[in-house]
Amino acid sequence: MSLELNAGDQSMLQGEQGPAVAAAMKILVAFSKAVGAHKLLDIAGAHIDGCLYHGQASLDFVERLIEGGGRVRVPTTLNVGSFDLIHPGLVKMPAAQEAPARRLMNAHLDLGCQATFTCAPYQTRFRPRFGEQIAWGESNAIVFANSVIGARTNRYGDFIDLCCAMTGRAPAWGLHLSENRRGQILFELTDAAFEPSDALFVGVGLIVGHRAGDRIPVISGLPKPRDEDQLKALGAAAATTGAVALFHAVGITPEAKTLDEALHGLVPEEKIRISRTDIHHALVRLSSVPDGVQLAAVSLGTPHFSHEEWMRLLPLLREVAPGRGVPIYVNTGRATLTRLQDEGALAGMEEFGLVPVTDTCTYVTSILERLDGVVMTNSGKWAHYAPGNIGVSVAFGDMEDCVRSAAAGRVVRAAP
Repeated sequence: MSLELNAGDQSMLQGEQGPAVAAAMKILVAFSKAVGAHKLLDIAGAHIDGCLYHGQASLDFVERLIEGGGRVRVPTTLNVGSFDLIHPGLVKMPAAQEAPARRLMNAHLDLGCQATFTCAPYQTRFRPRFGEQIAWGESNAIVFANSVIGARTNRYGDFIDLCCAMTGRAPAWGLHLSENRRGQILFELTDAAFEPSDALFVGVGLIVGHRAGDRIPVISGLPKPRDEDQLKALGAAAATTGAVALFHAVGITPEAKTLDEALHGLVPEEKIRISRTDIHHALVRLSSVPDGVQLAAVSLGTPHFSHEEWMRLLPLLREVAPGRGVPIYVNTGRATLTRLQDEGALAGMEEFGLVPVTDTCTYVTSILERLDGVVMTNSGKWAHYAPGNIGVSVAFGDMEDCVRSAAAGRVVRAAP
């Protein structure tokens, strides 16, 4: 299949709009041909996942675009980096590693990207609208945009997402196209009257990600969520244990008002039943320690804590008043933190061990004071990745469990 380029595409490819744009378009054309796209389409925005420093190649790529006079052409948000630029004293990183990590984050700003540094760009003023074509990196952001908002993006990896931002174009393939957004595999919650707890949405996400493979899942029987943060947690878990970029929750998400709409009128390829026992077993696997074990820290906000989550956490901290010296790290976006500070919401919270973290996340960079103890989290994503990334033992529980455990100094969880 040949790739059709319009006059603007040809102009960028031929270098008429500068060497950086030409380089980005050359890469984008090669990628588009590789995935079988027949044309490119305009995008309304991008989210770049390449701010996290993995080696010199990532910095070289961005520096080369800067040298070529490159600038992004659409509103472009940035994912987390390797460093908390707002609270630099939190990060324990040798100077030799800190310099390129900082430079990579700032280099993206030189290209005209927004200094969001959050894995939850949907919580910023750059949140896309239903049906908008975008090019996003970061797995949880992708699945949230597609599923909860109904915007359209594929899973774009490092460099390709930036090439889309530099050109304002993306290949017309995959989830950008309506016919490819049809649900293919049906997950049915079998037990009546599931309570819409945070743990339920994490557990369902873990199972869906593990069993769906590369197929688009449809979930029926899911209780109405308290807020979109529960859907955020489901999508993040599904994208962590699998390759899910879009899910449909019947009666909840915008492209699944009915089961028939989610399946585009067709029959699912497979049906999988999810019981309470299935969810319990999925959640148990997230914890490597039993109740009662001494706690070293709590980490919340993976994906980044929303303002609504903060409004649930802060009264809980005042009620429980943890004071045993167990730090409660909360990863959140800059915009959310600024709003909280403007509202005076964080006054006095440090006495409860609260440690806000921005621009990065505690499972990707060295922030935790202790790595030899147990860390408790309410995030399925954090619990899945942290043992391999930073070598800690993990206990999973709801937000309330996490705060009460910090107060007790040991892992305590309510009965499931």
